[in-house]
Amino acid sequence: MRALTLARLLRLSLRQLLREARAGELRVLFFALLIAVAASSAIGYFSARLNGAMLLRAGEFLAADLVLRGTAPATQEQIAAGLGHGLAHARVVEFSSVIATDLGVQLASVKAVDDAYPLRGQLKSTAQPLAAEVLGGRPAPGEVWAEQRLLVALDLKIGDDIEIGRQPLRLSRVLTYEPDRAGDFYSLTPRVLMNLADLDATGVVQPGSRVNYRELWRGESAALADYRRSLEASLAAHQRLQDARDGNRQVGSALDRGGRYLSLASLAAVLLAGVAVGLSAARFASRRFDLGAMLRCFGLSRREALLLFGLQLLLLGLLASLAGALLGWLAQFGLFHLLADLLPAEIPAGGLQPALVGMATGLVALAGFALPPLAALGRVPPLRVLRRDLLPPSLASWVAYACALLALGLIMWWLSLDLLLTLALLGGGLLAALLFGGLWLLALRGLRRLLANAGLIWRLGLGQLLRHPLAAAGQTLAFGLILLAMALVLLLRGELLDNWRQQLPEQAPNQFALNILPAERDTFAARIAALSPQPATLYPVVPGRLVSINGAPVRQQVIKESRGERAVQRDLSLTWSAALPRDNHLLAGQWWDALPDDYGPAVSVEAKLAESLGVKTGDRLGFSIAGQDVVARVSSLRSVNWDNFQPNFFMIFAPQTLASLPTTYLTSFYLPPGQERALVELARAFPTVTLLQVDAILAQLRDILAQVSLAVEYVLLFVLAAGLVVLFAGLQATLDERIRQGALLRALGAERRLLLRARRREFAVLGAGSGLLAALGCELVSALLYRLVFDLPWQPHPSLLLLPPIGALLVGTAGLLGTRRALNASPLAVLREG
Repeated sequence: MRALTLARLLRLSLRQLLREARAGELRVLFFALLIAVAASSAIGYFSARLNGAMLLRAGEFLAADLVLRGTAPATQEQIAAGLGHGLAHARVVEFSSVIATDLGVQLASVKAVDDAYPLRGQLKSTAQPLAAEVLGGRPAPGEVWAEQRLLVALDLKIGDDIEIGRQPLRLSRVLTYEPDRAGDFYSLTPRVLMNLADLDATGVVQPGSRVNYRELWRGESAALADYRRSLEASLAAHQRLQDARDGNRQVGSALDRGGRYLSLASLAAVLLAGVAVGLSAARFASRRFDLGAMLRCFGLSRREALLLFGLQLLLLGLLASLAGALLGWLAQFGLFHLLADLLPAEIPAGGLQPALVGMATGLVALAGFALPPLAALGRVPPLRVLRRDLLPPSLASWVAYACALLALGLIMWWLSLDLLLTLALLGGGLLAALLFGGLWLLALRGLRRLLANAGLIWRLGLGQLLRHPLAAAGQTLAFGLILLAMALVLLLRGELLDNWRQQLPEQAPNQFALNILPAERDTFAARIAALSPQPATLYPVVPGRLVSINGAPVRQQVIKESRGERAVQRDLSLTWSAALPRDNHLLAGQWWDALPDDYGPAVSVEAKLAESLGVKTGDRLGFSIAGQDVVARVSSLRSVNWDNFQPNFFMIFAPQTLASLPTTYLTSFYLPPGQERALVELARAFPTVTLLQVDAILAQLRDILAQVSLAVEYVLLFVLAAGLVVLFAGLQATLDERIRQGALLRALGAERRLLLRARRREFAVLGAGSGLLAALGCELVSALLYRLVFDLPWQPHPSLLLLPPIGALLVGTAGLLGTRRALNASPLAVLREG
């Protein structure tokens, strides 16, 4: 026979695919691929667009998408490059200045903005103190807006003139909110907002002045990424790029955790769909052994036979991938439409990348799971047309399993780009499968002895499991994987959100008080105790700079663009405390009470900063504090929970180490709603104290958690759909044998009712065993994820004991529905075919 061309093989494979479209394994394979692609596409679109929306909301804390900061103005080339990328631009100049009136002077933090500011979020102001807030606007040339505490400090009224440098400006409104002010906990002076057009007239900014320049940029994520890459090579030593994730530690933490959970849920859906693809592909190959042998007899070479069936699977994969990508795209549109009132008004487009990634996911899954059984089709001996018992030489089992696991691991890593998450989920699932699969095989052996004296229904029902224990163990693991994935997603959904909410309790501190003078410390603490239901801890603070490590200049030892470099380029807020602060935990070394008397000045360092600086316990750190040089030994390394809205510090000294230095105090406290008047009175009573409100950050974090909760509910639908596909794929894998067995029993006189009751017991036992394995596996995988990925404390979950009865009900019902053909098939027709 003449060799077939690729075009003829393609036409032949297409005709066969259309003729066999109603075959059960093709339908299951198609829907398994459809679910895998739809799940990854929809979750990809949803995650990308929701993450973009959350970043836009989080961008309000910068008033932009990207900020170029520096102590000198950006160059014209840097500005032109941003405009060349189509980005919107605004300019901000910040400096400290003495505000002068006829009644006195007050040091203030002044921000000069142009007419494009802010690019994200809106300013808020009032026409008079304590009046209704108004959104939008900005000071016109010749005007300033000032915070309430500046009016209190200088006894100002709206309409009064104040002087900034040489320029008198009219106070036109009370500034109540700046979008890029929310995270600045350590600004010690009242805020004043002016128009950038008036800056030159003030004469304040001169060569050598301490000024902070910020270039704000807003635009599409791709353009921002391109601009950021072009800037990184030309950044000066005094310049730094900042976006929403590193602009605010709490917001970045919430975004990262939300993204990791969405990745986990999408990986669970894809994992289940991949198992369904594997089961269906194996049945696809086994049902075509006869056809393969016949084609070999007609002259097809091994290569041509393999190519024919491979093209068939490829066409099926392309069709399912296209349909799945379209379904995923439509699904995310439907979700955003239903949740329009709860999500941000501005949601960026997702682009084509999620659809392409979803399609690639389906094709890689098909290749990884289908190639091992497909390879067997090319080796079917032609003699099989005469001897049905002849099977092709199979690929080594470890090779097939290795191909499937490699494909699955690549897909999961590709979707999440999180190697630790992928290893924890895949490694934990594999470990659970090996461990609990072995236990299930031992249980089946024990079950064989128990059935010796059991009734006919139990022997018939469980006979299928006992005749093929390896296949039964495989089915149990497949069904158990369904329950494990769904239980794990539900478990993490509840516990992660509860954990995040516990970090943001209803009475989380929403006010920071800074610059409290030592003489006012006790009086201020008493006033706070009267206003807040929670006691506030006052921490002494002194600014200081780290200058040396073990006698060597610190700048020679830090890595560029690291946390350590950023820490040594500015003054740190240093404190001392006899007790270990709340939510701080020692990771190495000892606290003060365990140190020897001759240890000398000691300091405790935050662990991640110590790692960035290359510092360990016993090292000597040199500080420049208020003109004095202080050297202290590192006695301990601490982990710090930066998300709790409490005062937190990189460096904590032993008591009395810094006691001789001039200090102020800071604290945070919760102020109940409706206490705005009391806050104004507090500001009047303590005019030197800086009060910062952080309600905006708390509200933003709660919005992010609400969005993640909605995303979780949606993702569960895909996990459930993928689980059902696995269930029916597993049932289809044994359907042929069940049909023959049922026909033979009915030919021997067994009633349909008897077979139905036996089948019900079989699937109930299979489901209960799957539920038990899922419960044990869920505990194992959740322990790995909690410890390695989410950094959360793990504890046993008694509620997982519900999985065995749930598994018995779910698998039992689906098993009866999926194998009803075995009960309804004509015994005579089946026996004739055999």
